[in-house]
Amino acid sequence: MLEGKTAVVTGSTSGIGLGIALALARKGARIVLNGFGDVEAAQAEVAATGAKVGYHGADMTQPEQIAELMLYARTDFDGVDILVNNAGIQYVANVEDFPVEKWDAIIAINLSSAFHTTRLAVPGMRAKNWGRIINVASAHGLVASAQKSAYVASKHGIVGFTKAVALETADTGVTVNAICPGWVLTPLVQQQVEARAAQAGVSVEEATRRLLGEKQPAPQFTTPEQLGELTAFLCSDAASNVRGVAWNMDGGWVAQ
Repeated sequence: MLEGKTAVVTGSTSGIGLGIALALARKGARIVLNGFGDVEAAQAEVAATGAKVGYHGADMTQPEQIAELMLYARTDFDGVDILVNNAGIQYVANVEDFPVEKWDAIIAINLSSAFHTTRLAVPGMRAKNWGRIINVASAHGLVASAQKSAYVASKHGIVGFTKAVALETADTGVTVNAICPGWVLTPLVQQQVEARAAQAGVSVEEATRRLLGEKQPAPQFTTPEQLGELTAFLCSDAASNVRGVAWNMDGGWVAQ
């Protein structure tokens, strides 16, 4: 489905980003990975699909490094056809206790990095009259939780940014959309569940039930593979007139 297309996926050496990269690779896309995880393992996993894969270690807080990432994709992979802005970080504290440097880093990585990649990707997409930009937001792009002011602000911001750029490209073959996951079973979340279980003296299954029950009605995690397939759908011809949506895959979290 995506033969001949190049996908840049930020924050893709593990978790959601790697799940998305693998799904696009299986559809035939060339993949440019980015992130600070196990680079060799991620590249090997993507290469095992038969896709061409590269890596650029841009720090997504640094606009000049983001520009180098996009230049690498243009020069070594013949452009950017699909851009997935997935890089993100989190920090939890009440607003009066929130470290200023943590606020700045979260806004830079979760929101501003998507502006920098998008502004550099759109001209080439317009020239081809085809492109897909998918911004990984969160259920927290639609609703809030306490002690997550920076994260919620950044994710609400990325949903608004998605809508604005979707309107700017609505008369072209470029589409811009966001996906809004709820609880996703990544290695980091698995560690949180296990820590909760140990702290409360309950089974991992019970800790999982309690964690999910705090926010969502469905008693199971979303998986990176499911988010990958949703991203692949948004890249398909079937989604060519899906524009500016914030598509939540959240076990009913936002439906309440």
